[in-house]
Amino acid sequence: MAISDRVLRYLGSNRNIAGSCLALLGLLAHFLGLAGAYWPVVVAALYGVGALLAPPDRVKLTISHADVETRALREDLHALLRRIEGRFPADVDRAVLTLGEVIDDVLSRAEQLTASPDQLHVVSQTIRSYLPASLEAYANLPRGYALARRADRERSAHEELLAQLALLDAQMRKVAEAIHRGDEQALRDQGRFLRDRFGGSELDLGRPQPPGRD
Repeated sequence: MAISDRVLRYLGSNRNIAGSCLALLGLLAHFLGLAGAYWPVVVAALYGVGALLAPPDRVKLTISHADVETRALREDLHALLRRIEGRFPADVDRAVLTLGEVIDDVLSRAEQLTASPDQLHVVSQTIRSYLPASLEAYANLPRGYALARRADRERSAHEELLAQLALLDAQMRKVAEAIHRGDEQALRDQGRFLRDRFGGSELDLGRPQPPGRD
């Protein structure tokens, strides 16, 4: 494995790229009839010259603040996914896994995400508060109660959880889209929306919804 890693690193190195470019010129000279009978030697020599003269690859040993932030969030997300595995109905599992994939995509754009502190906070809260609060509230309900509709509310707790997961998924997709576009204002708008929607209190599936709100 270590040898293959070194080979892969060399293939993408400045030395290999420069050497390959000059070797291609040697091949072109051969096809034009300029390299003579010793064209393999010419090609190899040009590769060697390119590899020797190419600037060395820059070494990066420092880890950016953005990488540190997003790495910790990704670890928390994956830990949450492992804890809930097999604990919820299949449709809830699918919704959570899909949401996790969207969040993973957002976290892969570390520099863009951390450039917007408001948005980073919202993604962090989604992983560490909004999502686990919804799942925890549902998990603590008796299964029959969670699935049954009640007279004082149209949705069952199960339907309410799926609706909340869909809302989080939709908003995280907008965050991902805005990050890909580099739209700072869109990031801030999504951050305000999620804070206004969820920032006041935990998601409580046992609490009746005010009239007019999903």
